Amino acid sequence: MKTVGVVGMGYVGIPAAFLFAESPYYEKVYGFQRASKTSGYKIEMLNDGRNPLKGDEPGLSDLIRRVIKDKKFLCTDDFSKIGECDAVTISIQTPFKNKDDLIPNFEPLFEGVEQVGKNIKEDTLVVLESTVTPGTTIGVVKEILEYQSGMKAGVDFHLAHAPERVMVGNLIRNIREYDRVVGGINKISTDRASELYTPILTKGKIIKMSATAAEVTKTAENTFRDLQIAAANQLALYCEAMGINVYDVRNGINSLKGVGVSREILMPGAGVGGHCLTKDTYHLERGVKITGALDYPLGEESLFISARRLNDFMPLHMFNLTVDGLARAGKTINGSKIAILGWAFIANSDDDRNTPSEVYRDLVIGAGGNVSIHDPWVDSKNGAMIDHDMTRVIKDADAIVIMTGHNIYKNLTPEKISYEKGIVIVDGRNVIDPHEFIDKGFIYKGIGRGDVNNHEIMRK
Repeated sequence: MKTVGVVGMGYVGIPAAFLFAESPYYEKVYGFQRASKTSGYKIEMLNDGRNPLKGDEPGLSDLIRRVIKDKKFLCTDDFSKIGECDAVTISIQTPFKNKDDLIPNFEPLFEGVEQVGKNIKEDTLVVLESTVTPGTTIGVVKEILEYQSGMKAGVDFHLAHAPERVMVGNLIRNIREYDRVVGGINKISTDRASELYTPILTKGKIIKMSATAAEVTKTAENTFRDLQIAAANQLALYCEAMGINVYDVRNGINSLKGVGVSREILMPGAGVGGHCLTKDTYHLERGVKITGALDYPLGEESLFISARRLNDFMPLHMFNLTVDGLARAGKTINGSKIAILGWAFIANSDDDRNTPSEVYRDLVIGAGGNVSIHDPWVDSKNGAMIDHDMTRVIKDADAIVIMTGHNIYKNLTPEKISYEKGIVIVDGRNVIDPHEFIDKGFIYKGIGRGDVNNHEIMRK
C-alpha cells in the first residue's frame, strides 16, 4: 500500500492523514472533503499548509507545514481520486437524531461510504474509523460498498473497523502512542488494516479482533469513561448536600493504591460535551438491542443510560447554583447579567460540539437573564455571540460562571474583575481558589464545594 485516502477532514481525519503522509512508507495521501458551506474552507487551508483546527494542538501545525512542503498530501473534493488509493479510511461523525428512540444520523457517513464504494478498485482496503453502532461494519457499510462497487467484501476488496481513539488537545500523540484496535471482516482484512497503521505507531501496538468486537470496544470505552465521570459528579452532588469538599474526599480515595488496588476517581464538572461521550453510550445500547437477547433485571434502566442522564443534568445544576448565589445577593436570574466563561466543551480547544455551555446559556435566557460569553478559542457561530475580550464580557456582570477549564481562567483573580460587593462567581471546573474570592466579598458557588457554598458573605 503506497497511496492512502482519508475521507473526512475533521479532528480525526486531519492528524491521521498528515501522519500517513509523514511516513516514508507512503508515497501519497489524499484528504477527501466535501466543498460544503460549513467545511469547504478546509480544502484551501490544508493545501496551503494552514491548520484549520484552533486551540492548543501540539505539533499539528508544524506537521501540516512539513508535509505540504514535501508535496505528499492533497486535499480535494474530487472523490474519483479514491480510485488511485490502495487504502481508504473513513472518519465521519455519527450523531443521533433521537437518543430516546436510539436512532442515529448515519446520512453523512453513508454518503461517504457510497463515494468510496463507487470509486474503489479491486484489492483496496477500506477502513471505517467512525464510531458506530456495533454490527454496522459487517452490516450496512458492507452492503453499501458491495452494491456501489459491484465487488464482494473480503474477496475483491478488504474491509475493517479501526476506531479512532483521540482526544482533542493530544491528537497526534494519541494516534501515535495509543494501541490501535483493528477488526476486519476476515483475517486478511484484519492483517491488511494492521499493516496500514503500523508505520504511524510509535509506542502503540496493534490489537486484533473481529469488526463487531472493535465496534463494541470503542463504544464501551467511551461509555465507561462517561460512567466514571457520572460517578464523580454524583459524589460531588452528595458532598455539596453534606457540606463537605469533594476534592478532599477525592484525594483521600485516590490515595488507595497498590498491587491490584485502585479506587481513582475522575474530576467532577459542569457537564460532558464533545462528539463521542455524549452519544457512544446510545450506540452501545442500540447495538445490544439490535443484535442480542439481553438478560437484565426486569424494569431496571441501563446503568450506562442513568450515567448519561446524570452528566446531562450538570449544566442544570450549574444553573441552580447560579440561582442560589444570586438569591444570596438579593437578585434573580431575570434581568441579571450572566457572564459565561468558556464555550468549548474541553479546555484549551475550539471544539464546541455538544457543549454544556449551550444548555446553560439557554436556561439562563429562558429565565430572563442577559448573557455574555467569553472563549479565547471559539468564534461566534450558530447563534452564539462569543467575545474574545474577557474584560468586556465580565464588566458589570451579576454572576460570572466558569463552564470550561481553559488555562486563562486559572489566572482569574478578584483584582482582575471590576466589581461591587455581592457579585456571584460559580466555578464549574475547580479552577479558582474560592477563599481568595470570598475574602474579597464575592459570593462563591462551586461544584462539589459543600464546605464553602454557604459561606459567610464578607463585606469589603
